[in-house]
Amino acid sequence: MSDRILKVGLVQISCTEDIKANIEKLSLSIREAASKGAQLVVLQELHNTRYFCQVEDASLCDLAEPIPGPSTEYFGALAKELGLVIVLSLFERRAPGIYHNTAAVMDSDGSLAGIYRKMHIPDDPLYYEKFYFTPGDLGFRPIDTSVGRLGVLVCWDQWYPEAARLMALAGAEILIYPTAIGGVPTDAPEEQTLQRQAWQLVQRGHSVANGLPVVTANRTGLEPDPTGATEGLSFWGGSFATGPQGEILAEFGADEEGVKVVSIDIGRTEYVRRGWPFLRDRRIDAYKDILKRFNK
Repeated sequence: MSDRILKVGLVQISCTEDIKANIEKLSLSIREAASKGAQLVVLQELHNTRYFCQVEDASLCDLAEPIPGPSTEYFGALAKELGLVIVLSLFERRAPGIYHNTAAVMDSDGSLAGIYRKMHIPDDPLYYEKFYFTPGDLGFRPIDTSVGRLGVLVCWDQWYPEAARLMALAGAEILIYPTAIGGVPTDAPEEQTLQRQAWQLVQRGHSVANGLPVVTANRTGLEPDPTGATEGLSFWGGSFATGPQGEILAEFGADEEGVKVVSIDIGRTEYVRRGWPFLRDRRIDAYKDILKRFNK
């Protein structure tokens, strides 16, 4: 064990239509994490509201807010009071008609350490994110904080090894994924099980391939389809953290709500990468085709 132990709080909650109540619930969870020694707290994707992307409704863009703005001010003050770092996930209003799905990192002094705009935007049944979100334009740049260099990505980015790799190559010390993913009711239960297993497996693969810890905070609970056309989304929960060899350090159940604080040995990356020198052995001279959509 190295001397670089980071205590990370994962928060997994269900959300309602009451934004004020959601924020209060998050605040209590952050305080609980702080009481358990957390130095960094990770919240789920778009945590202030229900997952509104189940429908395409332009009026829902009224939920967006600027960054800096009300949420960064509120959670920044909480971060300063408790002396910890908080990873937020917000619906950013950048300009009229330009919105992003944005992670904002509040440092332990209450300042905005940096933002990441979600790069990969899905467009699937009940996940109509392309209707709302402009693809990110900040690239894959870690955010420096008082607890280390955070490689913050968002949900759909989880499926892309390129995103994790680029964060690792830019010096990220931990990969962090605020998340909102669950089962689409038209998929058979067996298919949903396979999807959920693949979701965790691919992220553990990013951990192994890059020798980095991974922290993923997902939503839980059933959120109804506002149109009534479907049953809505039943979020998988299952928030988890791994060490740099993909080993599970903490994991929530599917329907579990609450806080888990896990000790992550950030310094272990040095040991792991010496034994598994994947970055050393990369054939960067032979990877030009990765820039093509399909090489055939």
